[in-house]
Amino acid sequence: MAKRDPRMIALGYGKFVRADRVFALVPLEGAERQDGRRTYVHVDGLTEPVVASRSERAILADVEAALAEAAGLPRRRRSAGAAGQESLL
Repeated sequence: MAKRDPRMIALGYGKFVRADRVFALVPLEGAERQDGRRTYVHVDGLTEPVVASRSERAILADVEAALAEAAGLPRRRRSAGAAGQESLL
């Protein structure tokens, strides 16, 4: 697979950023976390963080997948069962 520019990732609220421009994720806690506000996303080139309605873990997973895809790395396969969880089937 050839290398290409990283794709855009969704932050919620109809906001998208390029995966390679995200440099920090700060989860909101307490009173700050209201009206769907979940994470501050610091983006290269912007002075203020972008407010996202998605969790930092979800955003980080998308950033990781987008950067791996852009680098031409094969997708990581998930194991049949997550560590510490039994199969339902």
